[in-house]
Amino acid sequence: MTGKTGRGERADATRELILVTAERLFAEHGVFAVSNRQVSEAAGQGNNAAVGYHFGTKTDLVRAIVRKHALPVEQLRLRMVAEAGDSSDVRDWVACLVRPITDHLAELGSPTWYARFAAQIMTDPGLREIVVTDSLDASSLHRIIQGLDECLPDLPAEVRAERGDMARQLMVHMCAERERALALGAATPRSSWRDAGTGLIDAIVGLWLAPVTRP
Repeated sequence: MTGKTGRGERADATRELILVTAERLFAEHGVFAVSNRQVSEAAGQGNNAAVGYHFGTKTDLVRAIVRKHALPVEQLRLRMVAEAGDSSDVRDWVACLVRPITDHLAELGSPTWYARFAAQIMTDPGLREIVVTDSLDASSLHRIIQGLDECLPDLPAEVRAERGDMARQLMVHMCAERERALALGAATPRSSWRDAGTGLIDAIVGLWLAPVTRP
């Protein structure tokens, strides 16, 4: 029994090492520029097929990285959604979108790679579907969208969809840009992920409340 448990623990540790290594390499070099063999080697695995053994295809590996982060982000988001209740304040619902991401990145410590990894897969037609299926379909997000809709009942549906896309782009790419700057030791406009989240919330609230120019 002990032997089986030990093997299971070693397998779990190997899987985690591969996940962390793949996330870093994908963030730094691009998902399709890095092979499963390179991930295995960088993770110190003597077997170059270790990624395939533990995860399967590269797409399966990407999905595993997404899911690893999706759970803690969703837990943070569910808590904030519960605190927002039936709020009629756009800022409360925007905060429910932004804070779980920036707080999660802060909790990861330094350095992080997930924001740059997420930015890459969100711009890839094939890989983006993984995020849509495994992350963006979370129950908390449906409630946030509903909350925003209730706050902005007069906003035309096409404008609402457009601004939702704009808000998502801001969140994904501004977090990736901050993470990139931190990795390079470059100056950043905000001193912490918490402050960066505040800046994003300010901007996205302004985006949602901006006037609509009729055709």
